[in-house]
Amino acid sequence: MAEQGFTPPTSEWYRPTADMVKQANVPDYDAVYALARQDPQAFWAKRAAELEWYKTWDQVLDDSNKPFYKWFVGGKTNMALNALDRHVTTWRRNKLAIIWEGEDGEKVTLSYWRLWQEVNKFANVLRGMGVSKGDRVTIYMGRVPEIAIAMLACAKIGAPHSVVYGGFSEQALASRIEDAQSKVVITCDGAWLRGKIVPLKVTVDEAVTRSPVVETVIVVKRTCQEIQMEAGRDYWYHDLMALPFAKPNAETEVMDAEDPLFILYTSGTTGKPKGVLHTHGGYQVYTSTTLEWAFDIKEEDRWWCAADPGWITGHSYIVYAPLILGATSIIYEGAPTYPYPDRWWKIVADYGVTILYTAPTAIRGLMRFGEAWPRRHDLSSLRLLGSVGEPINPEAWRWYHRVIGEERCPIIDTWWQTETGGFMITPLPSVALKPGSATRPFPGIEVDIVDDDGAPVGANEDGNLVIKSPWPSMIRTVYGDDERFISQYWEKYRDQGWYLAGDTARRDDDGYLWVIGRNDDVLKVSGYRLGTAEVESGLVSHSAVAESAVIGVPDELRGNKIFAYCILVEGAEGSDALEAELKAHVRHEVGPIAAPAQIEFVDNLPKTRSGKIMRRVLKAQALGQPLGDLSTLED
Repeated sequence: MAEQGFTPPTSEWYRPTADMVKQANVPDYDAVYALARQDPQAFWAKRAAELEWYKTWDQVLDDSNKPFYKWFVGGKTNMALNALDRHVTTWRRNKLAIIWEGEDGEKVTLSYWRLWQEVNKFANVLRGMGVSKGDRVTIYMGRVPEIAIAMLACAKIGAPHSVVYGGFSEQALASRIEDAQSKVVITCDGAWLRGKIVPLKVTVDEAVTRSPVVETVIVVKRTCQEIQMEAGRDYWYHDLMALPFAKPNAETEVMDAEDPLFILYTSGTTGKPKGVLHTHGGYQVYTSTTLEWAFDIKEEDRWWCAADPGWITGHSYIVYAPLILGATSIIYEGAPTYPYPDRWWKIVADYGVTILYTAPTAIRGLMRFGEAWPRRHDLSSLRLLGSVGEPINPEAWRWYHRVIGEERCPIIDTWWQTETGGFMITPLPSVALKPGSATRPFPGIEVDIVDDDGAPVGANEDGNLVIKSPWPSMIRTVYGDDERFISQYWEKYRDQGWYLAGDTARRDDDGYLWVIGRNDDVLKVSGYRLGTAEVESGLVSHSAVAESAVIGVPDELRGNKIFAYCILVEGAEGSDALEAELKAHVRHEVGPIAAPAQIEFVDNLPKTRSGKIMRRVLKAQALGQPLGDLSTLED
């Protein structure tokens, strides 16, 4: 056993076929990475030149006021220019931009021309309601086409949007409205999830009473239940879109490359949520490049990012990057298991989805139902799979590859953050894969794994993941709090000028990167450092376990002892015998030091609405401590 208690597997390889490499948008990762490293500014300037600009930049990168970097200085652009305006002057005007399916089976398709018209109409509505360049607009909606229309309309008129995931509580919504000082909120009467209505408008009403800055609420009719509409404040979306000023042509605001595009608040599992600020210029260059290269986007692809537009994954890879590339995107409103556990696989078959990008928590959840459900459907259209949100345990990776990808689809396992804007560590389809490893940095990104003093750690040793040079879609600041921006991300390695990701990682003997998890998700047991993901992977690799979470509980002898919580697959029952069997299994799979002291069998786990396990809640429960802020808890 390595000094840290775990050595990632290095012998299990999944190599691309010669045809995959030949047909990839980037067939030679090493050559492109070397080119980007040799002259990063020239590299990104070339990528930026692929997009349209009202005025070209004077300077690619201004690093005179680190860490407040500026990209494409002097350039004039707008996200809507590249995501929509430029496409409607070409043959793509008649190509499908969005294919939407509601949980209840309703379907909507929007061509680039139709989407452009709808965005123009809503841009005119917002202007008619008094929204102008620089005003912040809060969006709190379900997964409906209008959420993309609202985001794009805000971009078009230069009003930074703040999308709040439609499952957040009224307290969480109110605090985000207040922080952004949004006078306008866009919402729905409700949303469908697992056959039930999520009462979005009720939550908005309660949030607005807490945040009186709001003057206007625009409501999309989706579920048609009775809701309260306050005269002079609340307006139906469809009524406004039918007014004479909602014309299908609208002027696109000319924005500086560094003008704000959106504020997106992190989940706030600790402390006050941070308003991550992204801008028009660098963000559009980076997100479109990463999607085109990592997921090998072709004109004929049907791309499905099965996330929610309310998270950065949805911003970057449901709404913005696919539209910049002229791709066709699938959006599904509801739960993956409604009404049956094959809903996702039916969607893949019905629409000929070629690329599916989702989270390990969703994969593990669908694994619980076995292989029969996906095998009922023709999944032969799939050519690439993707993973996002947390490290994917090797067992889930293999199931995803074998059952869903039918052993022919590479898995693009991406590591990135709200703050990075786009993929930072990811394979390209031409790169050999190892289950559970995000492989290598994206071209143009320089990462390292270092100790607390900034010294590089050795192979198979864990340390702090840092990004050593700026990139175009990087966070510009924490909205309204420059000091927090510096202290959170730059203070620890300020002398070196490195961005602190807040994650622990390792590099194996082949140079592949393994992200272990958040620094606060690292356990120290008898002097050994263990990532929660490692122990959880060991548990989930047992046939009886569908999902697990582990925490460290203080122990006088060992520093910490491991407590585990397991959700079992259908048909399995918790017992003392199974607990003993699982402990022995973890000892075998991960090592004796990783064996849990106690295992509890549960029906669910506390998660944020983005699907991340809130281990601090489990820990507080185990120690009998106050649970703290639960505004981001899903249930």
